[in-house]
Amino acid sequence: MATVALKIHEVVKYPDPVLARPGAPVTVFDRALRTLVAEMFESMYAAQGIGLAAPQIGLSQRLTVIDTSFKKEPKDKLVLVNPEVIARRGTQLEEEGCLSLPEIREKVKRDAWVKVRAQNECGEWFEVEGEELLARAMLHEIDHLNGILFIDRISRLKRELVLRKIKKMQKLGEW
Repeated sequence: MATVALKIHEVVKYPDPVLARPGAPVTVFDRALRTLVAEMFESMYAAQGIGLAAPQIGLSQRLTVIDTSFKKEPKDKLVLVNPEVIARRGTQLEEEGCLSLPEIREKVKRDAWVKVRAQNECGEWFEVEGEELLARAMLHEIDHLNGILFIDRISRLKRELVLRKIKKMQKLGEW
């Protein structure tokens, strides 16, 4: 059986409106969805990321992929369809970046531990717990599904500085 080449999707950049819209729930769990999941992992790896949400490739859907090991541990690959945080505790303050905001990094306060309920690419419900980096990645990607970017979680002053930097990069054709 021949293998089909997977499409590498371009990551949309801020201020694309799709990034500010909450994603629609996924209701069809078919081969097309499983192909999209595989393409999202490949697109994420191509962009050197550890998480990618469907809105970041222009699809307003509640779907995200995460691999905090960046291909080192296949068992760490995580697909979250229609995820919701059902428990959280603690806090952590760490630097975050985002494929839709290249070259922008800021410290963001997040929960240190979370439990998420989601569906897999076949529609089966499951729960997953994560702490530290995995908790941060799940919360960051779920924010994308709710139309929230990490710069929405920093102080207004820092956000203004980030937006100025983006405007300057846009003027120079670097964004």
